[in-house]
Amino acid sequence: MTHFSLTLKTLLALLMAASMVHSAQADDHGDSWWSWGKKSHSEYKASGHSDRNGDSRAGMASTPPKYREECAACHVAYPAGFLPAGSWQRMMSHLNKHYGTDASLDDVSLREITAYLTSQSGTYKRVSEMPVDDRITSTYWFQRKHGEKHVPAGTWSRPSIGSPSKCEACHQNAPQGVFDEHDVRIPR
Repeated sequence: MTHFSLTLKTLLALLMAASMVHSAQADDHGDSWWSWGKKSHSEYKASGHSDRNGDSRAGMASTPPKYREECAACHVAYPAGFLPAGSWQRMMSHLNKHYGTDASLDDVSLREITAYLTSQSGTYKRVSEMPVDDRITSTYWFQRKHGEKHVPAGTWSRPSIGSPSKCEACHQNAPQGVFDEHDVRIPR
């Protein structure tokens, strides 16, 4: 009976350790099923995503065409889950002063895009706080993934990159809404 009990405890400890490793790895994969939206794992997989990005193509497919048309005309149409709803609401209500540019929209487009962004906004712990100036680059998760430890400060000033907000310079699949860190190529 003692041998059985010891074996059972060992097996249980191994299972718990394995699940902790998986959880730690999931936190570091930008294209994890829970990362940027409110979908369950089965909904995520059914929408064409893979856990390890390889064949992921659904990133921006679910965004309204108006959002891609208006916002991606000047920059990547950032996934709505990158910011909390309050940041998107504030940003969309001040488009006449959108980071130094007048990005005003007609009322119908404004309502449609705002509704999409707020309904698909980040709700998980890492995106719950509204960042300074509602900048994605000021969020906790962005700083954690792109801070000095991972990206030396001089990298941002390279002409091939320009600024931290130019995601597509390093994330080659950013226009499709895929930001898997394994696909990052930092240009010289």
